[in-house]
Amino acid sequence: MVPDEQQLRELIRTIRTARTQAEEREMIQKECAAIRSSFREEDNTYRCRNVAKLLYMHMLGYPAHFGQLECLKLIASQKFTDKRIGYLGAMLLLDERQDVHLLMTNCIKNDLNHSTQYVQGLALCTLGCMGSSEMCRDLAGEVEKLLKTSNSYLRKKAALCAVHVIRKVPELMEMFLPATKNLLSEKNHGKCTCFIRGNCWRSLVPQLVRILKNLIMSGYSPEHDVSGISDPFLQVRILRLLRILGKSDDDSSEAMNDILAQVATNTETSKNVGNAILYETVLTIMDIKSESGLRVLAINILGRFLLNNDKNIRYVALTSLLKTVQTDHNAVQRHRSTIVDCLKDLDVSIKRRAMELSFALVNGNNIRGMMKELLYFLDSCDPEFKADCASGVFLAAEKYAPSKRWHIDTIMRVLTTAGSYVRDDSVPNLIQLITNSVEMHAYTVQRLYKALLDDISQQPLVQVASWCIGEYGDLLVSGQCEEEEPIQVTEDEVLDVLEGLLVSNLSTPVTRGYSLTAIMKLSTRFSSVNRIKKVVSIYGSSIDVELQQRAVEYNALFKKYDHMRPALLERMPIMEKTATNGPTEIVQTNGETEPSVVEPKHPPPVTQPANQMMHTMKCHISKYLWSFCTGIPPMIAYNKNGLKIDFTFERANPNPNIAVITIHASNTTEADMTDFVFQAAVPKTFQLQLLSPSSNVVPALNQGTVTQVIRVLNPQKQQLRMRIKLTYTHKGSPVQDLAEVNNFPPQSWQ
Repeated sequence: MVPDEQQLRELIRTIRTARTQAEEREMIQKECAAIRSSFREEDNTYRCRNVAKLLYMHMLGYPAHFGQLECLKLIASQKFTDKRIGYLGAMLLLDERQDVHLLMTNCIKNDLNHSTQYVQGLALCTLGCMGSSEMCRDLAGEVEKLLKTSNSYLRKKAALCAVHVIRKVPELMEMFLPATKNLLSEKNHGKCTCFIRGNCWRSLVPQLVRILKNLIMSGYSPEHDVSGISDPFLQVRILRLLRILGKSDDDSSEAMNDILAQVATNTETSKNVGNAILYETVLTIMDIKSESGLRVLAINILGRFLLNNDKNIRYVALTSLLKTVQTDHNAVQRHRSTIVDCLKDLDVSIKRRAMELSFALVNGNNIRGMMKELLYFLDSCDPEFKADCASGVFLAAEKYAPSKRWHIDTIMRVLTTAGSYVRDDSVPNLIQLITNSVEMHAYTVQRLYKALLDDISQQPLVQVASWCIGEYGDLLVSGQCEEEEPIQVTEDEVLDVLEGLLVSNLSTPVTRGYSLTAIMKLSTRFSSVNRIKKVVSIYGSSIDVELQQRAVEYNALFKKYDHMRPALLERMPIMEKTATNGPTEIVQTNGETEPSVVEPKHPPPVTQPANQMMHTMKCHISKYLWSFCTGIPPMIAYNKNGLKIDFTFERANPNPNIAVITIHASNTTEADMTDFVFQAAVPKTFQLQLLSPSSNVVPALNQGTVTQVIRVLNPQKQQLRMRIKLTYTHKGSPVQDLAEVNNFPPQSWQ
């Protein structure tokens, strides 16, 4: 008969010869079929060998659950070789989810009282690995007896098993207290480690401190020495336990302060073994109520870690410093130069942690120096860092800027170097900053104009520049800049730049909208009104619906309501940030509230469309254009569950019996409304045509609108009535609602 071990080796060798996964599966299936057949025949001779094969297949990821009962039969066998494979199979194939594991309780109990220590050891290992709460409760007495035995081999395994029993049935801890306390005085460090893993009593702090002191003060011990350090595994366990015991406890923390200082100063740092102990020491110091001097010592250890050649140690140090920077800011500041040097590290993870920690260190005293380093990092870093770095610079500059000019220069530097990567909220935020810095308007518009001449590929920069030129173009051509030498530029040169943006392939639709609005604004600041009229009229037939709509509105201002144009296109007033429960809103100080512009409160910032600020002004102008140009006031048709539907009206020319209604769907909730469908029905005396919507997603937080045009033929001039149906998906749930609209303004149907 071929020995079991040889049979298993032969199976392993055969499976390894498989050239494809399909071939391996075929081999496994054949072997499993043979094993199943052997199990059915109740062949005791080959049961041990077959279970061993099954365990190997299980480790390869193949199902082996049909061997569970065979494991129990092997455990009940009187042969040690059978018990060994049976208990191993039970630990691998069984857990608390299978009721069959309860059948083992009696076998384990018998083996815990066996005359052979190795059989007892097998039973202890299995119970400590997969014993359920019921099994632990039934067998706790046997484990407690073995914990008191004089046999060192069994006492160690019983200690490990006791840890599992206490975790499963915490109320049994009192049973093990007398026996486990004696383990602290054991010369065998392994049993002492087992005890520390399973128990945590504050009364034992002095004893733990004494053990740790003996470890660091003892001489060379070949049995426990690792790279010149006495039993680092036990030291780490004790430090972790001290961390638990000292947390939120003044007396325990005070009792361990001295020993922690000794470990921190006496541990060798040339090997990773010592670094592991020092790292655990630092974590313990930071978690307990330690003295300030000890905390400084811990942070200095992390600072030395930053100079280590091992990148893993540097990463661990940066992560730990990032956790402690809020509570020990000044101590971490002392290592600022080393942290900044980590921005140049080749490892991506280290660079990211160094960037996060650098931003956490920025304050009013070091803002200029830190921003210089971070802007240099922004210039040279990989694209994956640019968005987060730019946002961090924006937030730090807003909080600690020494002057408004420095603030504007810093943000413009970010836009010129990483404009394509900045988050969408940067454009309205910078516009708000510029608008409020009245004394800097001439300087800012001149700097932005120069930036446009150099590069128009950075779209956020172009959008801000277009806005500012539209608002303060008269200051640009007048040469009123006092902050630096003014440039000589004509009105035609400024308009050439803006018109170039309208036709550039680099410009996005949002950027073109900014440019057209800026040109329209300049009609009240420049004398080249005829040229501006021609540009605006051209885009009245643009294929871009948004651009076309604005151009049509602006043309209406020129033709019918030219006397109102200067008032509607005057400079935007100073904006104030008003804190709310969520985002910050920007409101006008003259009492007329503008649509909100979301701004981040904490990193990571809440993103919003870059056209939000332009949308603010468009809505501001449209509010008047629709009422004056058509004589029909807008109306709210629906406002429920965060979804708002506004109707605006115009008359179809030349047929006055056709009313053109434009719906504007907006969403005030924090989640997008997807699969949005608007449907409408009118009485039989009307005819309705519903055109395609601009989108099927209504963005969250009023970050945009969905528009759709409805044409209604009303030949008999009857009062307009409409039934609407709205369907959309919100936060994964479908929503459907019906509503009737009967409050149309008389001008829309008379």
